[in-house]
Amino acid sequence: MNTNREHLCDVLVIGSGAAGLSLALRVAERAKVIVLSKGPLSEGATYYAQGGIAAVFDEADSIESHVNDTNIAGAGLCEEDTVQFIAENAKECVQWLIDGGVPFDQVETEKDEAPRYHLTREGGHSHRRILHAADATGMAMQTTLQDNVQNHPNIEIFERYNALDLITEDKVGGSKDKVVGAIFGTATKSTLKRCALSLSCWQRAARQKCTSTPQTQMSLLATVLQWHGAQAAALPT
Repeated sequence: MNTNREHLCDVLVIGSGAAGLSLALRVAERAKVIVLSKGPLSEGATYYAQGGIAAVFDEADSIESHVNDTNIAGAGLCEEDTVQFIAENAKECVQWLIDGGVPFDQVETEKDEAPRYHLTREGGHSHRRILHAADATGMAMQTTLQDNVQNHPNIEIFERYNALDLITEDKVGGSKDKVVGAIFGTATKSTLKRCALSLSCWQRAARQKCTSTPQTQMSLLATVLQWHGAQAAALPT
């Protein structure tokens, strides 16, 4: 008996850490999403990360200072445009996490005051700009994101499934550089599943600018999966 199954989605996210779950939540407002996790959702690196996240929340701090500190700590190895982009967008991204429920530590304020976050200074930072959730920031982020993903009606999750191969468009008469699906299965079962991406939905979503980063087109998060020369492919606008 053939136990293979096919699943249709607009966006396939391979990986269930903070990056994958954040992307899934961002695009799920306008697209049907499947998240593929090779183990339980909470077993990625994000969950075990401690420390905190750097962003300019202190009024005495500045983007320029954050950029300068990063470049100095990078000892000339940093791509300056990338550093600038991350520093400029860090606060907005952290605020998105806060709005989603991540419980970063706060300092006591008056009853009517807006929340103020407990900022620490670490490593090469010249100002206090590290937001944290006790000393388990990764766990707080991962559990919050996965709760939001699990409760989203447009997101379907496959836990304990490994991506086996990417399906490129040349299999159906198109370009080998375009990914249109993936084959995945479990380590303990012979059952294989195939996920096919709807290109029309991808193109429509890309035109509607589902992603929050204006310089980035929607892409398949599969950069580590390069079988048959296929890489993560940005879809045409």
